[in-house]
Amino acid sequence: MTAIPVTRSISIDSDELEESFTRAGGPGGQHVNTTDSAVLLRFDVGASPNLPVAVKNRLAVLAGSRMTREGVIVLRSEGARSQLLNRQEVRERLIEMIREATIVPKKRRPTKPSKAAKARRMEGKAKRSSVKSLRGRPID
Repeated sequence: MTAIPVTRSISIDSDELEESFTRAGGPGGQHVNTTDSAVLLRFDVGASPNLPVAVKNRLAVLAGSRMTREGVIVLRSEGARSQLLNRQEVRERLIEMIREATIVPKKRRPTKPSKAAKARRMEGKAKRSSVKSLRGRPID
């Protein structure tokens, strides 16, 4: 049971990660047909005691279709020919996703344009209107 550091205050246990290995698709010759180099990582967000509720909620939004209805994030890596490299890559992706979920988004404060800004806008519209009206045929 080793802890994987995510941020200074959050770490997840390696026991919370469930990894399974399958054969990777694509070209690669005879070696590919005999080794299970692709990694499928499953992480149960709801059952993780180390994540705060707010982080779990943001993580669910970030994960999108990579999260099942049961609240399990499923990530797959088969880019490298080595199982070890694929394991490292998929774990890094999960950690980066959790780090991104720890960032609290700033609340948007609605603003209104100032009176001077409104006046400048109306002045610009009036100038443009006069330019366009002068493009017409001259009146006798």
